[in-house]
Amino acid sequence: MSIQQQSITVFYDGACPRCVKDRYLYERLAGYTDQQIIWFDITDQDSYLKSLSIDPRLALTELHLQLGDGRILSELDAYIVLMQRVSVLKPLAWLIALPVIRPSLAKLYHQRVMQRLKASGRI
Repeated sequence: MSIQQQSITVFYDGACPRCVKDRYLYERLAGYTDQQIIWFDITDQDSYLKSLSIDPRLALTELHLQLGDGRILSELDAYIVLMQRVSVLKPLAWLIALPVIRPSLAKLYHQRVMQRLKASGRI
């Protein structure tokens, strides 16, 4: 079974309005019919995250997802798998996976997340 066919659990920050908005955007693009995606709000779930070997602080600063086989992916690897599930986002997934683009995008992503967390007083 390919990664695109496995069920996945996406760990997102439900206390982050932007993260919730991104989730709903993804669901709209996917047509709300992708039963193989479970959205899990990490708010107040530190013990559960630790049981999966996910650092709760990193879960706030990087997207994490769990593949059906139990493997955990984070940051851009997680985004790539998630975007590959939606036809219109597949070209974007391919683009951000390019070695020339990926390092710069990862740096920009982390800067934006840290700005968001500081602005909300969460770090």
